[in-house]
Amino acid sequence: MADKILIVDDEPVQRRLLESALVKGGHSVIVAETGEQALELFDEHQGAVAAIVLDLVMPGLGGMEVMAKLADRGATVPVIVQTAQGGIDVVVEAMRNGAFDFVVKPFAPDKLLKTIDAAVRYKGVSKSMETARKKPSGAFTFQDIVTRSEAMQPVLSVAKKAAGSNIPVLIEGESGTGKELIARAMHGSSDRAGGKLVTVNCGALPENLVESLLFGHEKGAFTGATDKHTGKFEEANGGTLFLDEIGELPLDLQVKLLRAIQEGEIDPIGAKKPVKVDVRLVSATNRDLLTEVSNGRFREDLYYRLSVLPITLPPLRERREDVEPLVFHFIKKIGREQKRQNISSVDPAVFESLKAYDWPGNIRELENAIFRAIILCESETLTLAEFPQIRAQMPDFELPATATGPATTSGAMVEQLEAPQTPAMQTPDETGIAASISAAPDPRAVSGPAAAGNYGMVSLTGSDGESRSIADLEAEAIRFAIEIYNGRMSEVARRLGIGRSTLYRKLKELGIEEDAV
Repeated sequence: MADKILIVDDEPVQRRLLESALVKGGHSVIVAETGEQALELFDEHQGAVAAIVLDLVMPGLGGMEVMAKLADRGATVPVIVQTAQGGIDVVVEAMRNGAFDFVVKPFAPDKLLKTIDAAVRYKGVSKSMETARKKPSGAFTFQDIVTRSEAMQPVLSVAKKAAGSNIPVLIEGESGTGKELIARAMHGSSDRAGGKLVTVNCGALPENLVESLLFGHEKGAFTGATDKHTGKFEEANGGTLFLDEIGELPLDLQVKLLRAIQEGEIDPIGAKKPVKVDVRLVSATNRDLLTEVSNGRFREDLYYRLSVLPITLPPLRERREDVEPLVFHFIKKIGREQKRQNISSVDPAVFESLKAYDWPGNIRELENAIFRAIILCESETLTLAEFPQIRAQMPDFELPATATGPATTSGAMVEQLEAPQTPAMQTPDETGIAASISAAPDPRAVSGPAAAGNYGMVSLTGSDGESRSIADLEAEAIRFAIEIYNGRMSEVARRLGIGRSTLYRKLKELGIEEDAV
């Protein structure tokens, strides 16, 4: 079958010249006179258009606006823009907005055909409409997930490998363990990062509206359908669709979901024909789906489609070494959001108590506990008095003798050593506050001076009571990192968020000798 090329030009003579050249070159052609008509034709021939030849200067909807609306649709079709002599500035802007290539009017037929052939062969390399959009600077990736828990390492390793493909992933784990976070990191680390990540909580959808919300509907498809509605699948076209609590999806909708996965197309309610979609699917559940399958509550064929690559997140009680850095992160984040930044230290007894608790609600429960503690706290130090709910559930818990000492000094900020360079592992919930798994190393694995006192905290005041200089704090951070990572400079640089050459330059500037640390 000939490749279908969409020509968009308001000049009749130019349209005929383009059409004649492309037909002679063996291509099938669709012609649009305006930008509005071009979008209608593109939607009508969804998935069949191999490339677009687009005039940038047209009355009504111009070429740049057409490209923007195509991007909003998640379109990945390569666009070749046309420009007159002297329009290079416009071409540069178009290329930045995702255009594949350009031709100058009047065009040479052989040059146009070569450009079209290159566009048709194009298989999603860096200049397509999807991938040419730069990865957002704030995109969440695996580099932003920092954990010192050994239990999390195999999870992250598998998720990173999965991010580089379109393989369906099923994330399993208890509520509050951070399943959505893994989905966000997979999306942000994939070649779909420039597209949308659309999240759907299947357990929160009204049963009578699930089909419409997921797959969309046409105007007049049912009573109350006064307008056309785009479903979540179309909204995520070109990006990633995250279906949370997939086990809650009704059985009749599971059939339509299976078709969408197998065929790459959906059937909006009332639509005359299927709609092609290009979606990377990640799903999550806190249920045992195999048990659900055996009990007839979940389709077996859908289960095996979704769980091509299953990932299981361990609960917080199986990674207790993450409790302390989580506490540090929450104090900083929630304190900032609630304007309670006066809290500067934590009683060591708090950590012993929180680490002994089993956290049935996982990270979300810990987050809420810190939220309450910050609101209740009337001093600069968090103590066990601010955690009445936890204490009430652990009536027989006794603090170890080493944890019954005084609270950490008020001069020590609640500050993870690496926090400025290493963003936290965030797990949003209904409160809008994010959870974190910080990068601080386990103090039990550290010997020497760094193991004593307020491990992982940095004092902003010197022995003279005055503020310490930035260079002094930077030098301490570097010495500390070199010590805890045993002089492995690549690891030190990575953890500090700087390049190796920058690290060695700072060592020289600050007068730090590696061997002397």
